[in-house]
Formats: sequence, structure tokens, C-alpha cells
Amino acid sequence: MNTEKRRSGIRIMGQLIGLVKPLLPVMLLAIVLGTIGYLCAIFLTILAGYGLMHILLEPLQESLGITLNPGNAGLLLGTELRNLFIALIVMAVMRGILHYGEQYCNHFIAFKLLAIIRHKVFAALRKLCPAKLEGREKGNLISVITSDIELLEVFYAHTISPIAIAVLTSLVMVLFIGQFSLSAAVLALAGYLTVGAVIPLFFGSRGAGRGMEFRNGFGELNSFILDSLRGLDETIQYGQGEKRRKEMEERSDRLGGVQKGLNRLEASQRSVANLVILVFSFAMLFLMLVLRQEGSVSYTGMLVGTIAMMGSFGPVTALASLSNNLNQTLASGERVLSILEEAPQVEEVEGAEKVSFTDAEADSVDFSYEEEQILKDYSIKIPKGKVVGIHGASGSGKSTLLKLLMRFWDVQGGQVRISGRDVRGINTSDLRSMEAYVTQETCLFHDSIANNIAVGKPGASREEIMEAAEKASIHNFIMTLPKGYDTEVGELGDTLSGGEKQRIGIARAFLHDAPFVLLDEPTSNLDSLNEGIILKSLKEGKGDKTVLLVSHRKSTMNLADIVYEMDNGRIS
Repeated sequence: MNTEKRRSGIRIMGQLIGLVKPLLPVMLLAIVLGTIGYLCAIFLTILAGYGLMHILLEPLQESLGITLNPGNAGLLLGTELRNLFIALIVMAVMRGILHYGEQYCNHFIAFKLLAIIRHKVFAALRKLCPAKLEGREKGNLISVITSDIELLEVFYAHTISPIAIAVLTSLVMVLFIGQFSLSAAVLALAGYLTVGAVIPLFFGSRGAGRGMEFRNGFGELNSFILDSLRGLDETIQYGQGEKRRKEMEERSDRLGGVQKGLNRLEASQRSVANLVILVFSFAMLFLMLVLRQEGSVSYTGMLVGTIAMMGSFGPVTALASLSNNLNQTLASGERVLSILEEAPQVEEVEGAEKVSFTDAEADSVDFSYEEEQILKDYSIKIPKGKVVGIHGASGSGKSTLLKLLMRFWDVQGGQVRISGRDVRGINTSDLRSMEAYVTQETCLFHDSIANNIAVGKPGASREEIMEAAEKASIHNFIMTLPKGYDTEVGELGDTLSGGEKQRIGIARAFLHDAPFVLLDEPTSNLDSLNEGIILKSLKEGKGDKTVLLVSHRKSTMNLADIVYEMDNGRIS
């Protein structure tokens, strides 16, 4: 994943917000509920202070000759005081209800969007596979699919609406304070901008690199752990346990160091934000005292303006505390967006005219993996109904040819044709249905044997599955298992031998029942007896199928009608 040319945090946020469009009404509802809820909390404090002032000071008015607000003497006595208490209770209750409603809406959006993003990521990975994913660290990809996407919940549930709520609430409070004094409104605006924007941006820029470093390091640690688990047998056999343990400890320590740095940055930011809030709160108090001495505001205005300023930093404080978690969230967003935007090496084709299989050929094909030339001016014809064998040493380009026929990669020169048409112009779905491909290493899923075979034909009946297994010489073995075809294989098929896995892969090909069968070392993990049985099944069950058989074994070539020798990407 390219992290050298990183997009800005604002751009990442913009692209992530773009995904909210289907749920925009719910997001707007969350913002409205959150804004009203915060205003309830703020004016709860203002009304309480205003009422307390009159309760404590009104009895002193006559003796001291002070009028707090002409025309309002005795306003809060009796019925008015009762109404104030009712208003305070209503606001307190509404604050809780509105906050719950806002959080419910935000989490509803978050979990809906996480499901959408997972779907998009899996769809993107399917298009990138196999060309762009071959050689990538699988643990890092797992980290993106799991923890990185999960971390986006912070953004959707605790970032978008808090920003909008802070802006709207601050705007209302600036207008409210501005009723008492324009200079007080300017001071309030400066305080909100400093706490809600300047401080988060300053600390956010300092922690952005560390956030990406932490997410990448976390993914690399996942890959290392995954490799260690897969290679546990070899690690024990060759006494490498202590070495890998130390390396894992070193990687964990490095990751912990980055996390500590982020925590220190968060603590620093929180301290600075609290200090700035105190500074602006006292600045408002001193400004109001000065304005009162000048006669520009009343005692009520002085008190209410000061309380309003001190009690209204909640929304912008929430923004100030976002940035450190936001650093990791944006780093996760960058990693997810990079996958969604990555162009596949081979573009899928759809909407073209349907093709039926007649024959296949490679015509003057050139192909390289980066700088390594694999096939050069390579040509071969594969007539319909024939078994064509390609024999050659490992690394001579045999497997690459099969992948080009499957269009896992595109040629750099020449053409690969099916039924006389360039495979780059054939619908991808048609190409997959015409071809059955058995690889050297069969991948099994953590599922039943029946379901693993049924990968070749989703929805296949048990009879079809058993017939395919018999052709692949695996049926008798399966029937010896305690649960037969319902026996579950371990993760990656590690409860089965290499030969058993390979025969399940061949059973998939039989079940797929495609007219063009590509076999890449189909018997490399089998003994001569099972090899003979499977080759006999291929010969007898071939019918009008066309088979391209690749192997380094001479015995496997006995099945072929035509045999080619391959040497370093050329037919001899």
C-alpha cells in the first residue's frame, strides 16, 4: 500500500463523508438533535446562574440600593420562580433524551456504513485479485478489512456530527452573547475557533505521521504473527522459536513506543485545551467587568454573558479531543480508500458478445513479471477435444501460460485467444465458465468437504459432488471419515495431506464441468497409483473437453495427445 504520497486529512474526511449520502437524512437528524441537546445543557447553566443570582441578591436590593435589571424586580418570586425550576427540569431531561437520540442516529449510520464499506472493499479486492494481491502481506490486508474498517466507526459515529454540532452551537452562542456586547461576541468567537479548530489542527498535524506509522506497524505485526502461526512446525523443528519470540517482542515494543507518543500528544493537547478555555473564560469575565464599569452592560448582562462563555465550550472541547483518535482514524481511512481506489491490473469485461469454446491459442506472447522475462514470442495451439501436454522444468513458464489463458494477467505482447477472440474482449464471466483451473496448491476453506468441492458449482447436489469426488479418486477416503462429506477441514485445509487437498481441487474441476480444463501440476502431490487413477478418470471423463496439462513429470504426459517441451518460456 502506497503511503509515500498521502492525501491530506481534509481530503480523506471529504471522501469518507461522501459515503454518507445514502444516509444523509439520518445524519441531519443527528446534527439537529445534538445541537438542541447542547443548547439545552448550556442554557440550563445560564438559567440556573441567572435564577441563583436573583434568589441570593434580590433581598439585598433595597438595603444596598442596587437595581439588577430595572423593571424586573421581584420577577422571579412566586410563580416565576416555580416556572424557572420547571424549565430547568425540562431542559435537563431533554438534554439526556436528545443526546441519546443523537448517539443512536450516529451509531446507526456508522454500522450501516461499515457494512457498505466492507462490501466495497471485498468487491475491490476481488477485482485486484490475483495480479495485484500476489505477494502482498496477507496480515496487512486482514488488518485493513478488520481493525481499519472498525476504526472508521469513530469517524462516522463521533466525528462528522460533532463537527457540525460544534459549528452550529458556537454560532448560536456568538449571536446570544452578541446581544450584550459586540466585543464579547468577538471574544467568544475567538475562543471557540482556538479550542475547536486551531488546537486540533496544530496537534493533528503533529500526530498525522505517527497515526499512519501505527496503523502500518499494526498491519505488519499482524502479518508477522500470521506467518509465525503458519510456520509453527518449521519454527519448532529448527529451533527458531526464541528468535521469532524476540522479533515479535521487538515489533510489539516499537508499536508500543508509537502508541505512547500518540498518548503523550493527546495528553498535551488536552492540557493546552483546558488552559485555553480557562484563559478565555477569565478574559470574558474581565471584559464584562470593564464593560459594566463603563455602563455598557447591566449586572444581568455581565453575569449571563460570563456564564454563557464558561458553559458553552462543550461542543468545541469535543472537537479538541477528537484529533488524536482522528489521526489513527484518518490513517485507517487512507488505507481503506487506497484499496477502493487502486486500479486493477486486469480490468473485467462485461457486455461483450457471448462466446462458446472451440479452441485456444497463444500467438507470439511476451510476458514479464516486473523485470523478469517469463515468456518471449511464445506460440501454441490447443485444438478442441484434445489433451495437450506441456512438459518442462520448474520456472520455465508453464504455470504463467495457464494464468494468461485464465486472464489473471494480460500479455505485454502478442495475443491469447479463445475461440479466435482475444481474451481481453471476452466477458470475464464467460471466460470463467468456459475454463476449469486446477492449481498446484489447492486452497481449502474452513468448511465441510462437501462445501469445499461444491465451490466448483454452487448449489450442486450431493450426488453431483460424490460423482466428482469419485472421478478425483477421493470418494473412498472421504467415506472413511467420521462424518463423511460433512467432515470439516481445518483452516487452510491443514487437517488433510497435500495429495488429499489436490484431489479435492481436481474434484472441483470435474464438478465445474467446463469445456476447457487447465491442470497445473495436478498430480504433483500424488503417488503413482493415485496419479494413474486420476489420469484414467480424466481420459475417460474427458468426452469433448479440451485439456491443457502442465507437469514436470514425464509419466503425466502419457495422457496427452500432443506434448510440447518448454524451456525458459519457449516451446521446443
